[in-house]
Amino acid sequence: MKWLSELRQLFVVLIVSLFSFSLCAACSAGSGSSAIDENTSKIALEAAEQAVDGKVLSTGANGEEAASADVAELTDEEIQRIKDAKLKAALVFHYSGNDWYNAQVAGLKSTFADLGVEIVSITDADFSPDKQTSDIETVLAQDPDIIISIPTDATATSNAYKKVAESGVTLVFMDQPANGLEAGKDYVSVVSADNYGNGVASAHLLANSIGKQGKIAALFHDADFFVTAQRFEGFKKTIEESYPDIEIVAEKGVSDSDLVSQSQSQADAIINQNPDLKGMWAPWDVPAEGVMAAARAAGRSDLKVATIDLGESVGVAMAQNQLIIGTSAQRPYDQGVTEAKIAAGAAALKKQYPPYVALPALPVTKTNLQQGWNEVYHSDIPASIQKVLDE
Repeated sequence: MKWLSELRQLFVVLIVSLFSFSLCAACSAGSGSSAIDENTSKIALEAAEQAVDGKVLSTGANGEEAASADVAELTDEEIQRIKDAKLKAALVFHYSGNDWYNAQVAGLKSTFADLGVEIVSITDADFSPDKQTSDIETVLAQDPDIIISIPTDATATSNAYKKVAESGVTLVFMDQPANGLEAGKDYVSVVSADNYGNGVASAHLLANSIGKQGKIAALFHDADFFVTAQRFEGFKKTIEESYPDIEIVAEKGVSDSDLVSQSQSQADAIINQNPDLKGMWAPWDVPAEGVMAAARAAGRSDLKVATIDLGESVGVAMAQNQLIIGTSAQRPYDQGVTEAKIAAGAAALKKQYPPYVALPALPVTKTNLQQGWNEVYHSDIPASIQKVLDE
């Protein structure tokens, strides 16, 4: 996946360098104003914030009500007992190389370091259930006390995770469990973003950016992936119930390992078939990169795009007032912190936790971009975004 990470970094550079060209292309195509004005950004943000209002709207994969991340807090005495246990942990990911992954790993590494937990392996399945199954077998051979993982496919990887449960390793899931496993028995808990809430917030962002009327389209994640299914459900239901003058004219699935290219191809087709399209939704920031590429190639810099996750490329576009009206961000760093504390508490202290723990959505537009980045990543905004904001 290193090549994919490098490709995304190159894409960010191209967004900045081709900004002026995109403006001209949009004008020559006669597609209307290409910039997202400040007032539109504020209105969209206010609508999204009011919709989620700091609450978690999602339920777990088995209908569980969400518990607050506060349940993961540890006392000084508990922290010392965890340190004394000298635990080992493995992190088994679905894929890597994006900002969400980097923030998750940063939160996990920082917290495990504070708790004296050694990370013995970090794996990347490149969205392949077969590879993730192999990764789990390899990791189990390293005899970890803890595995924290997100399934590539909840059904196809189920047997592999059952082996983890049978081995006695403490298992904590990110975002969604594998099918057929029981909370409190086979795994400790699922720690998640508010994916349904993110879908709801992103719908309000898009709807208010196009004046609450017109034609839009959506890309969805065509996989057995509860997380992204919740996002799409939240988005679509919100548009249909709250914005009767908005029509979703096309829905196309994406699932390829090269999500940017596949998303660009799908978005190309939608844009070409719908010249009066006003907006498009993508299930997270990586497919949104493909939508942006398609819009720029078609001279449609006036198209409004909403998504989920605050990646660097969508941050640059927001800073430019171009294409991305906003995103509803997860809190991956804080999610990693919470996963690490719950896993360590369960492994060393035998603590019991709620089956589903979730962190609220964070709507972001240019209006709160700098603050939003700091809140999501616990770090300064990247220079590529700051440079555009300062211009």
